[in-house]
Amino acid sequence: MPALTSTEARERFAVSRVAHLATVDTACRPHLVPVVFALDGDTVVLAVDHKPKRTTRLKRLANIAANPSVCLLADHYGENWDRLWWVRADGEARVLPSADRCSEAAHCVGLLAAKYRQYAGRPPGGPVVEVSVLRWSGWRAS
Repeated sequence: MPALTSTEARERFAVSRVAHLATVDTACRPHLVPVVFALDGDTVVLAVDHKPKRTTRLKRLANIAANPSVCLLADHYGENWDRLWWVRADGEARVLPSADRCSEAAHCVGLLAAKYRQYAGRPPGGPVVEVSVLRWSGWRAS
């Protein structure tokens, strides 16, 4: 069961279409949500978009404000277990204002729009999260 190198882990993560973002609140309770993302070197970017949400006061944003240490996980699962893999990105997150108020956020939204055609005509208008990855790790079945 080989471990992935940092480079292999980053490459697999970059081409994934979805990851899961793990944060913790002030009571150290975990919170996990699926996210779409783009990669800019060792920085993962994601944004609050137009998809329906229960509230505009998102727990992930409050958690990052309280504790910026986060983890992202991307994986591949299939019936052929010889092809299984997962990649974890551990890092520090920060929340940027929306792209119309911040040039850094606008750059991130551009990266997201380049990866996801759904954002081409309707780019994310909410806050942007940047995760500076401190450690890439991963595993593959073969």
